[in-house]
Amino acid sequence: MHAVNLQRRKVLGKALYASLAGLAASWGLLPANVHAARPDSAFTAKDIDSGLVELFGDNGVEDSGDIEIKAPEIAENGAVVPIKVTANVSNPEAMALVVAKNPNPVICSYDLTPEVVPTVSMRIKMGESSDVIALVKANGKIYQSVKEVKVTVGGCGG
Repeated sequence: MHAVNLQRRKVLGKALYASLAGLAASWGLLPANVHAARPDSAFTAKDIDSGLVELFGDNGVEDSGDIEIKAPEIAENGAVVPIKVTANVSNPEAMALVVAKNPNPVICSYDLTPEVVPTVSMRIKMGESSDVIALVKANGKIYQSVKEVKVTVGGCGG
């Protein structure tokens, strides 16, 4: 009898959750559709230039000392490479991370608001030793910082 009570509680709990989610959606509290901020073609691009054109348009890129990339000099496992990017620029609009020698170089992209100090921390996959490039769009320009990361065991398969 105790097991039946537990099952009934699970069923009632799930029914209550579904009812509340439906109610929240009907009131407009949940989004009806969620879309990526960037086109898929940026993330499936096979080279950096075409990926950047998809992300930011055909603007030039300038080097910047205001973008800091924290990453290991040598990553023992390319499947989990810790990366932290901080940009000290005014009016940030977007940020992206690119790994030059990955099969699909564009790793991620974020839309930003001017009120934030852009800081992103993640673990990425790297197929081989490569430059990691952080890009920040601010004040209508695109800035970059580059850091080389050596990988002892690739993490992109193949």
